[in-house]
Amino acid sequence: MRRGFLVHVHSLVVMLICMFSSIVHGQQYTEETDLNVTANGRNGSLVSALFVLGDSSVDCGDNTLFYPLLHGRLSLYPCNGSDGTLLPQIIADKIGLTSILPFYAQNGSLNEILGGLNFGSTQAMIMNQGGFSHQSLNQQLRQVSESMQLLQLHLSENTAVEFTKSSIFFLSFGKEDYIDLFLHNSSNPMLNHSAEYFATILVNQMTNAMRYLYEANARKIICLGVLPLGCAPRMAWESNQTSDGYIDGNGCVDNVNNWVLEYNRLLNEHIVQLNAEFSDAHIVFCDVYTGILEIIRKPRFYGFEDTKSACCGLGSNGAMIGCISTELACNQASAHVWWDLLNPTEAVNSILAEAAWSNQPIPELCRPFTIHELVHTKPSL
Repeated sequence: MRRGFLVHVHSLVVMLICMFSSIVHGQQYTEETDLNVTANGRNGSLVSALFVLGDSSVDCGDNTLFYPLLHGRLSLYPCNGSDGTLLPQIIADKIGLTSILPFYAQNGSLNEILGGLNFGSTQAMIMNQGGFSHQSLNQQLRQVSESMQLLQLHLSENTAVEFTKSSIFFLSFGKEDYIDLFLHNSSNPMLNHSAEYFATILVNQMTNAMRYLYEANARKIICLGVLPLGCAPRMAWESNQTSDGYIDGNGCVDNVNNWVLEYNRLLNEHIVQLNAEFSDAHIVFCDVYTGILEIIRKPRFYGFEDTKSACCGLGSNGAMIGCISTELACNQASAHVWWDLLNPTEAVNSILAEAAWSNQPIPELCRPFTIHELVHTKPSL
């Protein structure tokens, strides 16, 4: 309770700083100025900004109040470089947007909000309450709400709504919930239930999150599925240690992947229903599970040599201890599918981003349409 309270207090402090900054500098935003922040005036596309929510699939660990000395999985560097190596930032580059700041790195200026923000937090889960080291789904949604309210304070209400409707909201959750289930909490009672039962709990909360964003005037949403965690080096190593779970010919733990697949299936179904319910919204589901599995099954076709070992890690296949120093990294990360214990390399993310954007080289990664089509879809204002 105390942790959640402090995180929320920090968000309010950020909001007050923004308001104070506006007053001190005498910023006056008129309707004419407002027009300069709408989509067509910013980047030539029909997207004003990109707002990112998620877990380690969207954040390298920078976006936190108190960054821990080591992550819980002993991987201080879950990304090769920065958030720029991750899927949302690569997609932002394709849209023509500038670098997206982590939420806690902003100084409270209007321009930073207008440029988009990354609310994502390494180790963020759907089910837990979050804390000092990471912000949960619900905490990130509150931060989004506060940021959108700031826009309305700085801009006219109509322009703020138009800006929000023409922005893209990028969600990527669930990965850490399955990591926690299979690696950190072997006594979790959820394991006594079915994969569908667990997935239903997670997907219902994700569906509520998308409804929440819709009520906050979001009309363009990208929602990622969970990657094939059963193929990650740590999962395979754990399975070998405990003899728990069948490892297939691709080096993947079937049991883990089957649970993840159920989440992706249900999430896709709920997104189809939301698109039918909200006729003025455009929600895209991106199946990164299928994309990465395609690369693992045909590595040489996509330019990879190693599909099982981590580029940066220690022990068998680099799977015992994560990337505690980038000096441990292999010489050619682009030849590896996996960067560390559980995260893909920038080379994989680049292929996924291109497939999400253009349907090539992996067709139908995103549905019901590509991100390129989403970007050029005019929002209902």
